[in-house]
Amino acid sequence: MGNQVEKLTHLNYKEVPTADPTGMDRDEGPRIGVSYIFSNDDDELEQQQDSPYDPQLHEVECSVYYRNECIYQKSRGHLSTYTPENLLNRCKPGDLVEFVCQAQYPHWVVYVGDFQVVHLHRLEVVNSFLTDASQGRRGRIANQLYRYKPLSPAVVVRNALEQVGCKDRDLSWRNSECFAAWCRYGKREFKIGGELRIGKQPYRLQIRLGDKRSHTLEFQSLEDLIMEKRRNDQIGRAAVIQELSTVPQEGDLWLGASGCERATGSAPQCTQL
Repeated sequence: MGNQVEKLTHLNYKEVPTADPTGMDRDEGPRIGVSYIFSNDDDELEQQQDSPYDPQLHEVECSVYYRNECIYQKSRGHLSTYTPENLLNRCKPGDLVEFVCQAQYPHWVVYVGDFQVVHLHRLEVVNSFLTDASQGRRGRIANQLYRYKPLSPAVVVRNALEQVGCKDRDLSWRNSECFAAWCRYGKREFKIGGELRIGKQPYRLQIRLGDKRSHTLEFQSLEDLIMEKRRNDQIGRAAVIQELSTVPQEGDLWLGASGCERATGSAPQCTQL
């Protein structure tokens, strides 16, 4: 299944521990990959931008591979956004919604019907009206970004509602995206410590730079990859390209400051569904 992608030569690198947001180490073995100090990306939600948000200008097009299978893709066809009021006319129970704004982390919610959503906000799973959860930002229905087989709408809604009130040390997700995706797909990979971080990195984040060029980062868990993907969304496309301006020539691998392996060059794209 999925597309065949070029195999990358791996470097030897040190094991980097990844912090658990609850302060509890849920993995018994070493955790290798990107090292993050947990912070609540909702902390920046109150900061609104005066300038209009252009997703074509600010958002990073990327694909995610698990081994040779494309499991996520955000391309220009997925970047359209709508006002919260417009989204209310489009959403159905079980849909995922991604709210976006310049210089902020994307905020994901699960639409549960009756104009309401469930989402992870400030270290607590809460039930809110969609318009309140948006905090004035535009958004999009994000059902097509991840390519896993979704659960039935009724199960998605039940998964979300059953977690309302869960907070702090009882949380099993690092951010709103991991929580919403877990509700829809039910995969443990979205949970904290859901995968062992040992051996070869099976996940690749392919960032498209234009002109058929891409940049690839490798990770040992989907959880860590999502953290990096969200950081890219928060700093914006121009800043990501600026960061990559010092990358070696095509085909070279280097060990980034985050502890993940990186490569540049042309790479295969996900097949459009």
